[in-house]
Amino acid sequence: MLKELNDAMEYIEAHLEDEFLLEKISEHINVSDYHFRKIFFALTNMTLNEYVKNRRLSEANKGLLQGAQVTDIAYKYGYQSMDGFTRAFKKWTGILPSQVAKLKQCKFCQKLQFVVTMKGGTLMEYKIIEKPAFIFAGVSKRVPLQFEGVNNEILKLAQSITREQKEEMHQLQNVEPYEIVNVSYESDTNFLEESGELTHLIGVLTTNNISNNLDIFPVKAHTWAVFPNEGIFPFTLQDTMARIYSEWFMTSDYELAEPFSFSFTKMGEKKENYAYSEIWIPVIKKYR
Repeated sequence: MLKELNDAMEYIEAHLEDEFLLEKISEHINVSDYHFRKIFFALTNMTLNEYVKNRRLSEANKGLLQGAQVTDIAYKYGYQSMDGFTRAFKKWTGILPSQVAKLKQCKFCQKLQFVVTMKGGTLMEYKIIEKPAFIFAGVSKRVPLQFEGVNNEILKLAQSITREQKEEMHQLQNVEPYEIVNVSYESDTNFLEESGELTHLIGVLTTNNISNNLDIFPVKAHTWAVFPNEGIFPFTLQDTMARIYSEWFMTSDYELAEPFSFSFTKMGEKKENYAYSEIWIPVIKKYR
């Protein structure tokens, strides 16, 4: 994945002055668009769109410092109107494009280059499981997307489950893992930034008939990468999720299949805030 990421950065540099769809980048490196964007965000904490925009504005700033006309620079870097370029440039630098030459002010976004940095020595345990199609059945709602800490809206969702719903879920449960699971899907930002909402479902895996008393989320047959983890909850679970995207996918033979995942957690009885969890992510084998 390291080579693909750096090839993508070279592609962006070669097309900063061109109009191109961001999807073309992932096509160029033969990686699925969602997988590429997710890994990019995990490593840089910015979206691909933000990076391309920042690189274009950075080069625009350099051109203005060298005395180029604002109009020429605006159109050179893909802005269809002066107003659009002026607003974007002022928001990014804090000054108007027309002030750059006089103030000699420059804001720079350096081209990214990805390198491997070895740190720690923590092993990441995982297993690959093939699973036929099934259905998540449970109770769901739209909640704020939150990468860290306890999501209070998910807590409220859990507290809203009725006894009848719990009983039906227990009867429906016939697909491993035989646990109450948390499923996150339909993110407003495709899980690429901590904003907007997603649909969160608390329920079970089943192939049985489901009443109208429960919500459903059908899932087709997939290969799953399963990551067990144990420690302080929810920190260990969230840290494992972050490491999956920033470390495991960098060296594995798999990439993301779809933009969702599920997990379950079993709280420890002897240690406070201590839990065993598993994260299940749908993946596909890379073909090179």
